[in-house]
Amino acid sequence: MGESSGSASFSVDVERISFGGKEHLVRTRCGSVTVAVYGDEDKPALVTYPDVGLNYLSCFQGLFFCPEAASLLLHNFCIYHINPQGHELGAAPIPCDVPVLSVDDLADQVADVLDFFSLGSVMCLGVTAGAYVLTLFATKYRERVIGLMLVSPLCKAPSWSEWLYNKLLLNLLYYYGTRGLVKECLLQRYFNKLLDEKQGENIWRFLQSINERHDLTDSLRKLQCRTLIFVGENSEFHEDAIHMTAKLDRRYCALVEVQDCGSLVTEEQPYAMLMPMEYFLMGYGLYRPYQLSGSPRSPLSPCCISPELLSPESMGVKLKPIKTRVAVDF
Repeated sequence: MGESSGSASFSVDVERISFGGKEHLVRTRCGSVTVAVYGDEDKPALVTYPDVGLNYLSCFQGLFFCPEAASLLLHNFCIYHINPQGHELGAAPIPCDVPVLSVDDLADQVADVLDFFSLGSVMCLGVTAGAYVLTLFATKYRERVIGLMLVSPLCKAPSWSEWLYNKLLLNLLYYYGTRGLVKECLLQRYFNKLLDEKQGENIWRFLQSINERHDLTDSLRKLQCRTLIFVGENSEFHEDAIHMTAKLDRRYCALVEVQDCGSLVTEEQPYAMLMPMEYFLMGYGLYRPYQLSGSPRSPLSPCCISPELLSPESMGVKLKPIKTRVAVDF
């Protein structure tokens, strides 16, 4: 366990079949979270974490319903979709007397989920707030993350303008829920057709946690994993993604800027993610089924940066920086 691990007891309160996977309600040291598991649990693990107001279906279904993505990801990984507390479908309001979690609590929850499923090192895929949580998790539990795939990630503390905007949104959420102006504000962040099904109180809690986040900039160069970052050129978090890329070790990081796209690349332009992910995963010895030469259960031990991720002209994406055929020493 990493530097911030502690004791915790776990149990599964609920296990149910949902959309082809099993949903587990996992008790952690910081409350219970719902985890949907898809695929063969003997395969390496891919952990996902969605953005504020989204769950794994509304955040990742565009990507995972894409046949090419399914053949790439589900063939090589068992997927563990972590929902933020109270963001699962049909969630009840979290009681008012339950403390709002800090971002460190959220990262520790991820560690507890890995412990529950007896997972060692994992690949991570997160979107915006979820990308921040998984990046924080990777800085606290470095030996447990072998790769990060981040969409419109955050790594800095909120600017004053973002903090004030979120405070206004938090007050509106508290008094009015996800209606009217609040819904319009959230829709500016991403298009979310499932927004009406969320409890405003639960969204308020996750947004409150993210609005009190701390700056990860100084921790980024300590990461011991390769990182692939996606961001839409029209995303309000575009500058954050550029900043994060500049602070990471450029030998092990690539930025994919997706044209004509906002923040939620997984839903807006999932096909633009396929080839970069495929070449990124080739650095771990993983391939799409028709290329597979070894067992997908082989350990994920990256030995080199993958070949050039993608030609800039392909599929409307721009890549920078691109580092190729560089040995990685851990």
